[in-house]
Amino acid sequence: MITIFYKSHDSIVSEVDEEILKQIDYEDLLWVDLMDATEHENGRVEEFFGVNIQTRQQAEEIESSSRYSETDALIIANSSFLIPSTETYFSEPTSFQLKDGILISTRNRELRSFGDTQRKLSHNPKAYPTGYHIFVALFETRIDMDADMLENIARGITQLSKRINLAKPEDIDQKVILEINTLQENTMLIRENIIDKQRILSGVLKSERFPRDVFPKLQVMIKDTNSLINHADFSFDRLDYLQDTFLGLANIHLNKITKTFTVASVIFMPPTLIASIYGMNFAAMPELQWKIGYPFAIVVMILSSLTTIIIFKLKKLL
Repeated sequence: MITIFYKSHDSIVSEVDEEILKQIDYEDLLWVDLMDATEHENGRVEEFFGVNIQTRQQAEEIESSSRYSETDALIIANSSFLIPSTETYFSEPTSFQLKDGILISTRNRELRSFGDTQRKLSHNPKAYPTGYHIFVALFETRIDMDADMLENIARGITQLSKRINLAKPEDIDQKVILEINTLQENTMLIRENIIDKQRILSGVLKSERFPRDVFPKLQVMIKDTNSLINHADFSFDRLDYLQDTFLGLANIHLNKITKTFTVASVIFMPPTLIASIYGMNFAAMPELQWKIGYPFAIVVMILSSLTTIIIFKLKKLL
């Protein structure tokens, strides 16, 4: 699908019709958004603007030159936008090209940041006179969404921390460590995504083609990305602390179980020794002919166990 945004009097109009490209003035064009476009639609845009639409593989490359580059007539930027799912996020590569102040974006999925930016265009068209301004607005919206994602992660960490602090050691199970692992993975994905945006914004700041009036906003966005990276690092530290706490509580519970079995084994060691001695059945053992030999052995075994228990009590091992 092709959505074309262009200036019409004092507003910005959008049309889902590729034929509109030939019907409006080139100078009025602002943004051509290709969302899950067909080969025919990509070909029409390539022919009209004289560009090569980036493939998904090119958009996913991580080299710095692949994330942001400039040629004599074109600016190319590739970035990944996160999409939240039930428990995690997945990354959707997007590609941007700027030619003659017109933005050409390529993506395969519906992205909330694009929808939010499109609403901004309709509400305040004068703030977006060129595709450069729309490009910056897209990343500004995306950074705000990344901040919201980090806040959700922080809330999840706080809730998990309260559960661990209020739980008894025996109530801690493997679900907790799996939740911690999920939060760590999500934080890592968001952090990588923010760093990706930071690299592109750094390239834009060095560019001489972007209008001067967007640079104050770009500098604020760079500061925001730095703050978000620090926030993500802090979340990592909190998750490491929770993981250590979980492992500590799990070890305490395991030590209690081991201690119980150890004490039980020691308590039954003296009776076992006595039973072993009287179970030898040697002929020279006088107790075998003793009428009270059996109850005597039982009493001795009980007393030995009680003595062991008393010693453990005195040593505060029980």
